[in-house]
Amino acid sequence: MGAKQTAEPDVAVAVAADRSSESEEKQRRRVAYATLVGTTIEWYDFLIYAQIAALLFGDLFFSGLGQWSQLTALATAGVSFFFRPLGAIVSGYLGDRFGRRIVLVLTLGLMGVSTTLVGLLPTAAAIGIAAPILLILLRCLQGLSAGGEWGGAAMLAVEHARAGHRGRMGAFPQMGVPLGMMLAIVVMGAFNGLLGKAAFDAWGWRLPFLFSVVLVVVGQYVRSKVAESPVFTELEESRTKAKTPLRDLLSAHRGKVLKAAATMVGNIAAGYMIVGGFALAYVTSAHDLPRAHVLTLLFAASAVWIGFTYVGAWWSDRSGRPVVYKAGYAMLFALLLPQFWLLSQGTALSVGVALLTLAVPLGLTYGPQSALFAEMFPARIRLSGASLAYAVGAVLGGAFAPMIAEALTQGFGTVLAVAPYLMGMALVSLVTAFFLTERSGGQREEPTTSR
Repeated sequence: MGAKQTAEPDVAVAVAADRSSESEEKQRRRVAYATLVGTTIEWYDFLIYAQIAALLFGDLFFSGLGQWSQLTALATAGVSFFFRPLGAIVSGYLGDRFGRRIVLVLTLGLMGVSTTLVGLLPTAAAIGIAAPILLILLRCLQGLSAGGEWGGAAMLAVEHARAGHRGRMGAFPQMGVPLGMMLAIVVMGAFNGLLGKAAFDAWGWRLPFLFSVVLVVVGQYVRSKVAESPVFTELEESRTKAKTPLRDLLSAHRGKVLKAAATMVGNIAAGYMIVGGFALAYVTSAHDLPRAHVLTLLFAASAVWIGFTYVGAWWSDRSGRPVVYKAGYAMLFALLLPQFWLLSQGTALSVGVALLTLAVPLGLTYGPQSALFAEMFPARIRLSGASLAYAVGAVLGGAFAPMIAEALTQGFGTVLAVAPYLMGMALVSLVTAFFLTERSGGQREEPTTSR
């Protein structure tokens, strides 16, 4: 009888533990989907802008600049990057003081507004110089939102991860970049196919921007179901939150911000050859490859990018973040020159091989990024540190990468001139990887939900 009485509470405890574990796993899945959806929308927004700007905005908004019109249109995408640090500072403060979830809601909402308004904006033919000015202002708003989106999503994902799975959990927001590319290609291709090139170039280009309203509504719904980070909850309960996150960060961790930023300039610069519109604009204009064919190749490269992002994250959980960064950047450095030679040949086969092989080292170096950044900063200032480092890295590596590539190609008369520039950026990140340690900063607090 006594044994039975003892067993019943044990069974009840076991059942409760199983239910708790199931609930935690369900919440992790929600977090994974929410962070993936949000960053996918962010990059969908950026990518449709970059591609449409490369193809059309030179004529629609900057036609008075003659041969500089396309270069200026590409530069407008870069302007938004200079507002990312401000967005990172604001969102970092909110995330470290009031929670990671609020950042996800605010950044996605601001992004949706700025993207929708681009789709409603009159061109220079209708309102003159006001059109490019308003366009640039809207890109600044996008920069503010993008400056906080990645940090909030990445840190929420990593802080919900089980022990030993931070790389893999943090890979979900990372996969939003190539997934956003794929979504942008599908949407642009669908509207282009339905309307025809003439109608799309005249007015149909607005529809991909307006379609983002649907995506934002879905994203906000998914994010509303996500629980707060268990790490932030612990900080709140123990009353150890930072009162002045930015000041604490800059007074004790300036070097880590710069080191983290340096680890990403290589993949940002190279990645923007795909997502920034340069490859599409170059191949379709210099070699007359059909736009639909090039978009199909970009779609395939993005799929490879997604796969190797998860491979890189998994590998980093097994062997450490620095190992994967060293391997990925060494591969990127070695492949860039032959890849751009292939791009210069201008055939569908050569362009496809160039883009597909570029996606492999990009994925490997994207995969571990969320976990690495989370582990470099203490939990109480983690969102501020990760967001600011990401914003600085994005400015240094990606702000004007497509424009620089375009200028080098025009200046030297060959796309091969772009390769040394990107090799230099990859070398910066490769060298930085040798100064990383697996437990960067010793900050690897385990969330209370880890088992």
